[in-house]
Amino acid sequence: MRNLIVVAFLEPVTEGLEFPRDDWPLHITLVKFDVVGPRIAAGEGARGAPVAPPAEPDPGDPLAERIAALMDAPVAAALGSPMTVGAEAGFGRTGAVPVSLIEPSGALQTLHEALVQVVGALPGRIPTPGYTLGGYRPHVSHLREKRLSAGDVLVLDLIGLVDMAPDGGHATRRVLRLWSA
Repeated sequence: MRNLIVVAFLEPVTEGLEFPRDDWPLHITLVKFDVVGPRIAAGEGARGAPVAPPAEPDPGDPLAERIAALMDAPVAAALGSPMTVGAEAGFGRTGAVPVSLIEPSGALQTLHEALVQVVGALPGRIPTPGYTLGGYRPHVSHLREKRLSAGDVLVLDLIGLVDMAPDGGHATRRVLRLWSA
C-alpha cells in the first residue's frame, strides 16, 4: 500500500525533494489517500478508463505517473485561483494544533471534490473520509515560526503529489509530481 497526499504548496519546492515528516513546507491538504497494488496498468486509469500517457513518464514510479495523469485536468483547471486566509483555529482531538483556516473558495472546493472522485475510483481508500467533501476544511498548519495571517491572499499556483513513506520509510516525505501555474 502506498500512502500519498495531494497538497497545494505555499512555499517553493522541487520535484524529488525529500523533507522530514515534521518539517513540511507550508501547504493546504487537498486529499490524503492510500493506494493498494503495485501499480495501475499502463494506459489504464481509474476503473479501467483509458488515460493518455504522461508527457514525460518516470520509469522509476509508474504508479505515481498514472495517478498524476488522472489528476492533470482538475489540477490544471484550478491553477491560478485566488484564496484568502481566514481566522485561526485549533485542530486535532484537543484543539491543540494551531491552523489558519482558508476562507470558502469555489475553486478550491471544486478541486478537492474532483480529486476525491479520482481517488475514489482507484484501488485504495481515503483514511479520513469525514474530512472530505462536505467535511473538508482547508487550512494551513502553523509550523514553528511559519504561519499565515488573516486576510493574506494566496494563489493556487503549486500543487504536488507527495509520497508519505518513500521507499517504505516514514521519517521523510518525497515530492513525486508538481503542477505549477
